[in-house]
Amino acid sequence: MAAAAECDVVMAATEPELHDDEEAKREAESFKEQGNAYYAKKDYNEAYNYYTKAIDMCPKNVSYYGNRAATLMMLGKFREALGDAQQSVRLDDSFVRGHLREGKCHLSLGNAMAACRSFQRALELDHKNAQAQQEFKNANAVIEYEKIAETDFEKRDFRKVVFCMDRALEFAPACHRFKILKAECLAMLGRYPEAQSVASDILRMDSTNADALYVRGLCLYYEDCIEKAVQFFVQALRMAPDHEKACIACRNAKALKAKKEDGNKAFKEGNYKLAYELYTEALGIDPNNIKTNAKLFCNRGTVNSKLRKLDDAIEDCTSAVKLDATYIKAYLRRAQCYMDTEQYEEAVRDYEKVYQTEKTKEHKQLLKNAQLELKKSKRKDYYKILGVDKNASEDEIKKAYRKRALMHHPDRHSGASAEVQKEEEKKFKEVGEAFTILSDPKKKTRYDSGQDLDEEGMNMGDFDANNIFKAFFGGPGGFSFEASGPGNFFFQFG
Repeated sequence: MAAAAECDVVMAATEPELHDDEEAKREAESFKEQGNAYYAKKDYNEAYNYYTKAIDMCPKNVSYYGNRAATLMMLGKFREALGDAQQSVRLDDSFVRGHLREGKCHLSLGNAMAACRSFQRALELDHKNAQAQQEFKNANAVIEYEKIAETDFEKRDFRKVVFCMDRALEFAPACHRFKILKAECLAMLGRYPEAQSVASDILRMDSTNADALYVRGLCLYYEDCIEKAVQFFVQALRMAPDHEKACIACRNAKALKAKKEDGNKAFKEGNYKLAYELYTEALGIDPNNIKTNAKLFCNRGTVNSKLRKLDDAIEDCTSAVKLDATYIKAYLRRAQCYMDTEQYEEAVRDYEKVYQTEKTKEHKQLLKNAQLELKKSKRKDYYKILGVDKNASEDEIKKAYRKRALMHHPDRHSGASAEVQKEEEKKFKEVGEAFTILSDPKKKTRYDSGQDLDEEGMNMGDFDANNIFKAFFGGPGGFSFEASGPGNFFFQFG
């Protein structure tokens, strides 16, 4: 840019005369010299003012327009600079620097094809011009980046589009079109702060830019700030009523908001079936809205848990965390479903994830509870062995023991194979062990709380199931099995 923006100290070889007044020419030249001095000091605003005075005195002097174009380029005002550069080559088509500046302005604004034409004209006038050769290559590189980006956008390879736009913007720093495309792709990649920053920079320069308003709305939409997003989409459509992307996004945002709110209302009213249907419909509106869809999956998972469809609830919560790995509520909901389905290892894993993220007392207690249930699940389930509920009464426990002890007593299976006898003897011992623990309030309390039963003299290694059986059925000789025929037994009490 420095070479292209270098001011012209020497006058053009042929300068059309507008004024006969030699004094006016000398005054214009003086203004130009003062402009050159300020330009050399990098005081571009003052340089611009003096070049403008020179142009006012001699409006057909090529170098004055060329110098003011160079100054505007240094101020980053490429569109205004383009006008001066074009005027300079209209006045003198052989003005090489004018064509270079015109091309540089076109390129900086993202008009790479027009830039190529300007650089080609400069090369026609001076085929050895190194700057024209390099800028021509740069312009063609931008054209190639545009083509690649267009193809990759259709393939939804947004990372590659961002890469191409970054490379193109190195040559076209003032191109709003490239910046908007980059910002849109950043939004699609979930890099919302970066996308917002790009769009905001454009809006500071042009508050009516419909594309930038659309991108701002898109970021808010994907961050689940749907109501604010709609406001930006509506504003974009006011600026450009035919803005197709803003129109589609606005329609989706309104539909998504309405469905979600209707689903929430149905849930609060206890109409879980309707809530499920509404959340499902909402999920079909826009698969690209990751954050909102994560919440919808979690909401539907909550509905499924209310309907006791726990496997479906787990699946929905899993879909939610796949979309948003930071979504604590979905982990908590899934963990509770795992607890309800006695999948304690999975529950512990989810609660650990939550506690690592948010170290609250509540989350710590949930993790401890899950760890306790996991520990308990790895012990023998005495309730299951006796076939009773965890809230079974003392009488129910006794009845269950009577039934299971008689069912598995070794004497009852004395005629069975050695393998069956061994298995039944094992079950008989387990039944006696279960009864010993659950019939003793102290032991039962320790067992239910997950404490180790081997502590305080509760070592089950010395346990004798036959003694428990005898004590329950009234001591020695109080009970026996007798066969009445092959495979048939009757009970005899003393």
